[in-house]
Amino acid sequence: MPREIAFLFDFGSPNAYFVHRALPAIAAKGTVSFRYQPVLLGGVFKAIGNQSPMQSYGHIGAKVAYDRLEMQRFMAAHGIDKFVMNPHFPVNTLLMMRGAVAAETLGCARAYNEAMFAGMWEQGLKLDLPDVWERVLTGAGLPAGQLGELAADPEIKGKLVANTEAAVARGVFGIPTFFLGEDMWFGKDRLRDVVEAAEQMETPA
Repeated sequence: MPREIAFLFDFGSPNAYFVHRALPAIAAKGTVSFRYQPVLLGGVFKAIGNQSPMQSYGHIGAKVAYDRLEMQRFMAAHGIDKFVMNPHFPVNTLLMMRGAVAAETLGCARAYNEAMFAGMWEQGLKLDLPDVWERVLTGAGLPAGQLGELAADPEIKGKLVANTEAAVARGVFGIPTFFLGEDMWFGKDRLRDVVEAAEQMETPA
């Protein structure tokens, strides 16, 4: 049985998009599997007083340039060639992330996640606008009406809050974050490390 790695994500993170694009080829090897877990990055930041890298380091030219270099290296390593910087960044992801929980409930999370990541980081859409969000869902063949109703349901809203609070309690401070059991890895550049750790674990008797 492949070892399961939890992938905590928010569609507003370009680095989460990069990971999303890299995962299929890794999972295809059959040694690890990935479980997508939606959390609200803004909620994480608010809970711990963190802020985005652009807010923290955007004034440091050398770091911004190096981050772009690492981005290019990761894309080259994983054959990612459709990325565009969203011109509306940062985009409020509350609707999208509630929708991710709703999609889990309806059993269409894989298609939903693909539509949202592509809309954000390949099509450059302003997905915090409900009409844009619904149009993307319809275009992907997803039940936009049902997803919209569920995204507004207090139970779905509460589950996203619970996911986010649980992540903070486990030490999460940013996205993307991975968990292998109780061990945490942060950032797209740690994807290889968590996969290697999972592959090296002994299979239970």
